[in-house]
Amino acid sequence: MLKRNTMIYTELSPNPNSMKFVLNYEIVPEGLSFDYPTKASTFDEKKASPLASDLFLFDFVERVFISSNFITLTKRGDIDWDDVLGDVRQFIKTYFDENHPVFAQKTIDSHTLIVQGSDSEVVAKIKSTLDQYVRPAVESDGGAINFSSFEEESGTVKVLLQGSCSGCPSASLTLKAGIERLLTTMIPEVKSVEAEELV
Repeated sequence: MLKRNTMIYTELSPNPNSMKFVLNYEIVPEGLSFDYPTKASTFDEKKASPLASDLFLFDFVERVFISSNFITLTKRGDIDWDDVLGDVRQFIKTYFDENHPVFAQKTIDSHTLIVQGSDSEVVAKIKSTLDQYVRPAVESDGGAINFSSFEEESGTVKVLLQGSCSGCPSASLTLKAGIERLLTTMIPEVKSVEAEELV
C-alpha cells in the first residue's frame, strides 16, 4: 500500500469547542459537506463514514464535520484542546497516510447549494448569493451553510448551519447581522433568515 505524506495544521474557529484540522489535499469535492452530530449518524447509508465513526472513539468528540480539505471536530466543554490536540492530529495524519477510506460509499449529500432547473428565480438567486458570498467565509471558520427552503408568503429563508457553526455562540449574530442583512439587501423578496435545526 502506498503511503502518502499528509500535512495537517489546525485553526481555531469562532466556536471555542470546535477545531478545524486542515489537510494539504482535498478530501471532499468542492461545495459538498458531511455533518455527523452523533456516532449513529456515521452509519447513515447516504453518508456513512468510517473516518467520522473512528473519530467518535475519542470520548470527548461530540460532532464531526467533513468538507473540502478539512475536518472540524466539536468537543465537550470540559475538555481543553491543549490536552487532546496532539493525539487527534496524529490519529488523522496516520489515518490518511495509510489511505483509510473517508466514506463507505460515494454518495452526494442532497443538501447542496447547487441551483437546480426546478428552482424558482428567487430560490436560484438565494442559492447563488449564499454560494458566492457566504459559503467561503463560513468554510474558513470550519463550518458550512446549506439552503433548506424559501417561504414566498413570509419571505423567510431557512438554512442549515453545520460543522463549527452548529452550536456556536456567535452563529445567531452571524445569521442575523451578516447573512440576513446580505440576502435582504440583495434580494428584495427575502425578509428574514432562520437557521433550521438538524435532526
